[in-house]
Amino acid sequence: MTCLTDTWALHEPELRGWARHRLGSAEDAEDLLQDLFLKALRQGDWFCSLHNARAWLFEVARNTLADRLRVARDTVELPDDLANLVEEADTVDSLTACLPRVLSELADEDREAINLCDLQGMPQADFAKLKGLTLSAAKSRLQRARLRMKQQMTLVCQVQTDPEGHVLDFVPRR
Repeated sequence: MTCLTDTWALHEPELRGWARHRLGSAEDAEDLLQDLFLKALRQGDWFCSLHNARAWLFEVARNTLADRLRVARDTVELPDDLANLVEEADTVDSLTACLPRVLSELADEDREAINLCDLQGMPQADFAKLKGLTLSAAKSRLQRARLRMKQQMTLVCQVQTDPEGHVLDFVPRR
């Protein structure tokens, strides 16, 4: 298909610049151009009958780019110490075994605030209305309750943390 190779040779530099500008990466632009060339090749003899092959190439390139962007997913690099983070998360999840005992040992006011807002998901504004408090007072009450719960959990469950405050170990108490 000489018409395709001639048309490609004529318009490929312009298409490459267009793709690089929109994708910001030479490698991604090359991938898009490869897909575009294959789509043109699949047209067979029909491609040679096009009145404006340049317009067709740019239209297909725009559609191909739109398809790529639509399905693109951002990726995040995983940390090198992922195993440690998973282990820490498992340790923290296991710490919930101490929660019933610690909650039972808190003052009624603290237990109610934590139970309603943190465990049942009640918005703090609704908690404030329920208790006849300003939103600021409700937030303060909840923060103080969380602090007392943390102190009690650290004491009762013998929580050990590293200097950054990450949980290293604890003794499960029910």
